[in-house]
Amino acid sequence: MKTLLADDHPLMREGVRQVLSQLDPPVEIIDAHDYPSLFAQTALHPDLDLAVVDLNMPGFVGTQGIAQYRNRFPDIPLVVLSASEATQDIRGALEAGALGYIPKAATTAMMLAALRQVLAGDIYVPACLGDPASGLFSAAPASFEALQDSGLTARQLDVARLLAQGCANKAIGGMLSMSENTVKVHIAAIFRALGVTNRTEAVLQIQRLMQKN
Repeated sequence: MKTLLADDHPLMREGVRQVLSQLDPPVEIIDAHDYPSLFAQTALHPDLDLAVVDLNMPGFVGTQGIAQYRNRFPDIPLVVLSASEATQDIRGALEAGALGYIPKAATTAMMLAALRQVLAGDIYVPACLGDPASGLFSAAPASFEALQDSGLTARQLDVARLLAQGCANKAIGGMLSMSENTVKVHIAAIFRALGVTNRTEAVLQIQRLMQKN
């Protein structure tokens, strides 16, 4: 699989490169450091399977570059990777044609899940980055039977759903109208129920359970 990774920060590209290397099949990664090099590299590699693009890079302001890219290369799936978690940036990127929006604060597990979802033909945006009622955000998985079998309460299932989407404790608390301390208590209970010791393991285990249904 051939992927174009565009970000103007070399350290960020290196970190994302490590994540992309975990995708199957093995990934050939092509670097770009601004919008002009993004366009040039895409023209040189028309067989790209995916473009992972920083929202704000030299060459264009905001989502203008995303819109230009989609106009020129409409057949290449594009995922935005951004430090911004502002609703207007998310909405703008999707309206410009991005098929996914991943925060740079995302865990490796969340980023991999998001990229696989886009490669499968879906749109990915974590619900915790805005109001799920807006219709712009990926729906929560419909089936929770396997998680219910693990002994989680209804409230813990709500927390687990948002945890699996990469939401931080503060965001979970805001969406579920509970304090961060209460969120921590629920997450600790989820860890015990799933037999895991950290958030990454929990996300992976939740995703495995969801895939069984």
